Amino acid sequence: MSAGPQFFGVIPPTTTPFDAEGNILFDDFRVQVRFMVESGVHGLCVGGSSAEGHTLEMGELQALLETAAETLDGKLPLIAGVIINSTRQAVDRCKMAARAGSVALQVTPPHYVFRPSDDAIVDHFRAIAEESGLPVLIYNVVPWCYLSPALLIRIMREVPGVIGVKQSNGDLKLLADLLQEIPEGKLVFTAVDALLYSSFALGAHGTIAANPAAAPVAVVKLWDLVQAGRHDEALALHRKLLTFWNALICDDLPACIKYAQSLQGVPLALPRKPMRMPDEARKRRIADAFNAINGVERAAA
Repeated sequence: MSAGPQFFGVIPPTTTPFDAEGNILFDDFRVQVRFMVESGVHGLCVGGSSAEGHTLEMGELQALLETAAETLDGKLPLIAGVIINSTRQAVDRCKMAARAGSVALQVTPPHYVFRPSDDAIVDHFRAIAEESGLPVLIYNVVPWCYLSPALLIRIMREVPGVIGVKQSNGDLKLLADLLQEIPEGKLVFTAVDALLYSSFALGAHGTIAANPAAAPVAVVKLWDLVQAGRHDEALALHRKLLTFWNALICDDLPACIKYAQSLQGVPLALPRKPMRMPDEARKRRIADAFNAINGVERAAA
């Protein structure tokens, strides 16, 4: 599949619902997928950081992707998140993702403590793109294997199957540099959760991030407002989303996203140990911030 207009806008990463023993609750997952579709999002990513993808065995990721593809039934593009260290394992997972119904990939660089050379990283993404046959978004999130704008642009120029990058650093300057220099036809998605409004205004092609997973309706509204040039309304919504993000962000972020989703009718499920659910004080902060977002949306309506 080409890097055509099907990849744009708000593409939430799903969470993975677990029971107390760490088993996946697939019925709850289907509810979440339907909730995302009904929220008006433009795609779905399964297996990323918010999904605790680093804890998923390949068979579990395959089952989640197949369940998502069946539930989506072609309504939205499905992107597979791949978080793994070796080129061989990454290629195997990406081939599996293609068979399971994914139309694109979101892939981290190797994330263990030893950083490969720039040439090795280029070869890593070349192997993934060529052997999987799917378009690849580089998930630029690993602190000790962080890819500079220059290296990202090099990969996108040398590897046609790499269609863009999901930029996950909080520094908006790095996102702006990417947007300034990116080759024609390539994509930059923002995961700078605190600055989604700024990212959209700068021209980011969309977002794949935690805030869209936790408050998809509001983030779709923000996207639509910016695309329509209604910046006063967008800025007001941004301020509420920033307060929401500040309530949400902590070490157990995927668990906090699950709690936020439960405020919107998604069954409340557990994270996989050793992650824990948020305490009562954080739950109150999240709920209060979410209710404030709803107040802004009602006022705009």
